[in-house]
Amino acid sequence: IDVAGAGGTSWSQVEMHRAPTTRLRRLAAAFADWGMPTAQSLEEVAAMRNEAGSDQLHIFASGGIRTGTDIAKCVALGADLVGLAGPFLKRAVESPEAVCDEMEILEAELRIAMFCSGVGHLQGLREAGVLNKVR
Repeated sequence: IDVAGAGGTSWSQVEMHRAPTTRLRRLAAAFADWGMPTAQSLEEVAAMRNEAGSDQLHIFASGGIRTGTDIAKCVALGADLVGLAGPFLKRAVESPEAVCDEMEILEAELRIAMFCSGVGHLQGLREAGVLNKVR
């Protein structure tokens, strides 16, 4: 299940900029802040998965994820996978090396968040009480 909450790419804003008429731009602008934040969406979907008792449903979180601590929070909220594009796209205009540097920074931030939370593996972020440490 792809949970892409508000905070990432706003397709309403994309359409607003692409709209050929003032009327269509106005209609798209009316929904620019529409939607649920990623964290709220993720919590609700993870709760439904847990209620169903299904470990076969995997949750992919995206939308506004910018840092390693954001990744830790998504995992703590129930994400199995976390997607982000913005940080990589910003660095891609610099060089391939800048993208690799961004990946290393994100990994280091995630590792530090895990260390500060007292866990040694990603699954440990889901343990009771850990979420309070990474918020």
